[in-house]
Amino acid sequence: MSCLAAIRYQSAMLRLMIIAVVFMVSAVLTVRHLENVGPGSTVALSSAPTSAPAPVSSSASARNVVLTKARNGHFQVEARVDGRRVEFLVDTGASHIALRESEANRLGIYPRPSDYTVRVSTANGVTKAALVQLRSVEVGDIVVRDVSAIVHPDEGLSVNLLGMTFLSRVRFAHERGKLMLEQ
Repeated sequence: MSCLAAIRYQSAMLRLMIIAVVFMVSAVLTVRHLENVGPGSTVALSSAPTSAPAPVSSSASARNVVLTKARNGHFQVEARVDGRRVEFLVDTGASHIALRESEANRLGIYPRPSDYTVRVSTANGVTKAALVQLRSVEVGDIVVRDVSAIVHPDEGLSVNLLGMTFLSRVRFAHERGKLMLEQ
């Protein structure tokens, strides 16, 4: 590796680490905000869904989506990633949108083994993921373009997570068992 390539690589890794720290801080602040909204306002998440995605309703005035808790107490949503349907568990503690490798493959995303360079700490332990860029993620009428995501090996992630790379680009609030998204 040439000296210039090494410097570019280090610069890219530093930028990635800064972005990860920003998202982690944002996630912590979001959780603290949700805890202050009222009793039962935290969004507790597990790694396995137990029911169908929550219904999505949108308002005619702005791009608003209201998610209702599923029977398992979590917010699940069917979104469109680059035009294809994908089921997600909403996770304010996830810094990125996280896709299972099999789901990414279904979307036409095929990271090479050498792309798995992002170190990720999950409920299943520490693993490596591949950083990818999604053209668009749609939840109801809300569309977020050019969203970074990470791809996990299937054995390291049991569900797709709608994390802060999407959520930080919309306004959201949790109240009385509903999660409101607004763009």
